[in-house]
Amino acid sequence: MPTALITGITGQDGSHLAELLLDKSYRVYGMVRRSSTENFSRIEHLRDQIELVQGDLLDGVSITRLLEEIQPDEIYNLAAMSFVPTSWQQPVLTAEFTAVGVTRILEGMRQVCPKARFYQASSSEMFGKVQETPQGEKTPFYPRSPYGVAKVYGHYITVNYRESYNLYACSGILFNHEGPRRGLEFVTRKISNTVAKIKLGLASELRLGNLQAKRDWGYSGDYVRAMWMMLQQEVADDYVIGTGETHSVEEFVSIAFDRAGLYWQKYVVVDPKFYRPAEVDLLLANPAKANRVLGWSPQLTFTELVQMMVDADLALLCGHKSKYWPKLLARDAA
Repeated sequence: MPTALITGITGQDGSHLAELLLDKSYRVYGMVRRSSTENFSRIEHLRDQIELVQGDLLDGVSITRLLEEIQPDEIYNLAAMSFVPTSWQQPVLTAEFTAVGVTRILEGMRQVCPKARFYQASSSEMFGKVQETPQGEKTPFYPRSPYGVAKVYGHYITVNYRESYNLYACSGILFNHEGPRRGLEFVTRKISNTVAKIKLGLASELRLGNLQAKRDWGYSGDYVRAMWMMLQQEVADDYVIGTGETHSVEEFVSIAFDRAGLYWQKYVVVDPKFYRPAEVDLLLANPAKANRVLGWSPQLTFTELVQMMVDADLALLCGHKSKYWPKLLARDAA
């Protein structure tokens, strides 16, 4: 039975990844911080199948001790200060968690479990002010937020530890991936949840920023499958993971309102306060390498993703929590 450690297990990706690994008969450990406000709702249905252990990306000693105790075969670092707007409010803390935290894990791995395999959650936000379209593994980075800058550090320190210490360490440069487990602070879930509220008479408008910003959006359940596939290769490498399609916020809004039988122009208000200090206007993945080497491709289409999120939020607000949360219309591949 292989053993995996997941940091960020309480998040969207962490919960999907835990399900995937359990289906593959892994022993799964999830690292959580000691906190009175931790939200375990996404993994509540897994609590009797996983082992939660305490550790902190701000504390290298706790990380090393944890790795020494568990001796994992695979380490998935999904934890980060992940909400881009918050990174502008807390840039130093973002750097400590999202950048230096990666070094703390890699250093602990080098010292106590150098044969383990390490996955780093890199991000399309590293491309920022894009230098070419679409973006692939060789596209130069030009981050446009403290979060993006921190992710670039995390990415390159992973490459450095791989090349300097011969560790099996790889990065998945994941483009935007969403789903019903996405936090309400993210624009996609904000849209689906507000559409559901408007449909049920619980809200009257949806306030958004730049409707023309474009992203390559996929489904989280598909993307965690790519994470696992990366660690099953003979040689560690880095991969861009995305759909190869780009869609605007306005398109997302249109499909979401249409799913609820509503006209979006009647309810959407553009509010300048939701614009970023430095906008990232267009992100589009070139996943050719992942398609070719890993044999990975997304299974859920953009339209299906948006419709799934609206359906799930409607069900959630109608009180059908037991049916739709957290295993919402699961499409994860075994």
